[in-house]
Amino acid sequence: MTTLFQRIRRVFFTGLFVCLPLIITVLVFKFAFNTIDSFLGPMVSGLLSDAGFPIEKGSQIPGLGIITTIVLILLIGIITRNYIGKKLWDLGERLFASIPGISLVYTAVKQVLDTFKAGNLQNFSKVVMIEYPRKGIYCLAFITGSTEGEISNRLDEDLINIFLPTTPNPTSGFFLVIPRSNVVELDMTVEEGIKMIVSGGIVTPTHKVDIKGSNAKETT
Repeated sequence: MTTLFQRIRRVFFTGLFVCLPLIITVLVFKFAFNTIDSFLGPMVSGLLSDAGFPIEKGSQIPGLGIITTIVLILLIGIITRNYIGKKLWDLGERLFASIPGISLVYTAVKQVLDTFKAGNLQNFSKVVMIEYPRKGIYCLAFITGSTEGEISNRLDEDLINIFLPTTPNPTSGFFLVIPRSNVVELDMTVEEGIKMIVSGGIVTPTHKVDIKGSNAKETT
């Protein structure tokens, strides 16, 4: 009886952990939808009613807040694509970021989002593992390029530039110049490396060796 119960429990938790990402995603989007719609929906409905549209005063059209948000985001995207619009947006952003308390949250969120921009991720060519801060302790880092110029000329070694990010904010970290022989290159993608660092190791891409001995990767 105990063995049967343990099997049922294992199967249940297996199903639970498989479903959790989907459940959390649905709940997050549902919360965002309800929050935005309940905030902008009545406001826009009231404006349309005052403008003469056949909408009953105080009523709310489901989904109107979301549609309004999408339209506003598109307008902001159009405006900020030109020089004057971008300057005005930068000015407003600096004013917003100067508000005590709010600036801490806003700056942190903006830095994390900036890290995930395609242009920024392309600056990282490879995920590597290095021993830091001492021998026997390993950290994930990113190769940013080969070491050149004065540093390369003064040190007669094959060196590479490494960016060692911090957790959970990968936009801050350390710039290191280390011998290429001290670097262990990994198969995971830059995006997978970023996710692993941000999550503190909770999100980990799995890795296996196939029958022929070549490395094959499965991402969970």
